[in-house]
Amino acid sequence: MRIIAGAQRGRTLLAPKGATTRPTSQRMRQAVFDMLMHAPWYGREQLEQAIVLDAFAGTGALGLEALSRGARFATFMESSRTGVNTLRDNLLSCKLSERARLRACDVTHPPKAPKAHTLIFLDPPYHKGLVEKGLRALSRAGWVAEGALIVAETEQAPQSEDDEPFEAFHAHLYPGNSAPPPVPLAQRSFGVGRITIWQHTPHIS
Repeated sequence: MRIIAGAQRGRTLLAPKGATTRPTSQRMRQAVFDMLMHAPWYGREQLEQAIVLDAFAGTGALGLEALSRGARFATFMESSRTGVNTLRDNLLSCKLSERARLRACDVTHPPKAPKAHTLIFLDPPYHKGLVEKGLRALSRAGWVAEGALIVAETEQAPQSEDDEPFEAFHAHLYPGNSAPPPVPLAQRSFGVGRITIWQHTPHIS
């Protein structure tokens, strides 16, 4: 697994042994950053100004890719000891520690944020509802800026090709919010996984 582009292009990333993390595939990571870099609703300038939160970070591949491409700063959250150690090694190997902070914590019970972040990657283990739980917890703790871009990887619904409609997905994320859900900026499927990108609106709880 390697950094795809930017100042650290080609740098090899370590991955922890065992099943405590599920690294985002290089193909999916390439697709995510292609969308971010070339979409009319985002672009290179926005990425270079981004304060990134890589939640459920694992190897840190998404946040490290963003830093390599010029993001201002990134916070990485990871709860497993092996994941934290691997991520620390990857930050040192990529020489990106000065623009990053590693938090060994549970994303669903995060500490209070020192500042709001503008680009949020959520790539948790599948089938546990952690995108919803994590985003609500992060929002309450002040990690998610209003209008932040959310990039979430979830599992495909096995029963149909249409998956869960974004309206229902949004209702789970923002319970009690009477405003109509935004149109997702992008959705793309990869095997058993699906990437959804949307702009964050604060929930009402």
